[in-house]
Amino acid sequence: MKKYTYLAVLFLLAISFSSCEVIGGIFKAGVWTGIIAVVLVVALIIWLISRATKK
Repeated sequence: MKKYTYLAVLFLLAISFSSCEVIGGIFKAGVWTGIIAVVLVVALIIWLISRATKK
């Protein structure tokens, strides 16, 4: 059941942000800030998936 909770949260986060808004915000903040933000988001997603699949 816990696995589905993580997936539901991930799905809600994915649909709550418009990709155009996120990309626009990244370019306004700067390239390096965007790269760091993308790396952090990918790391968070990998961590959530690993936690959801581990028992």
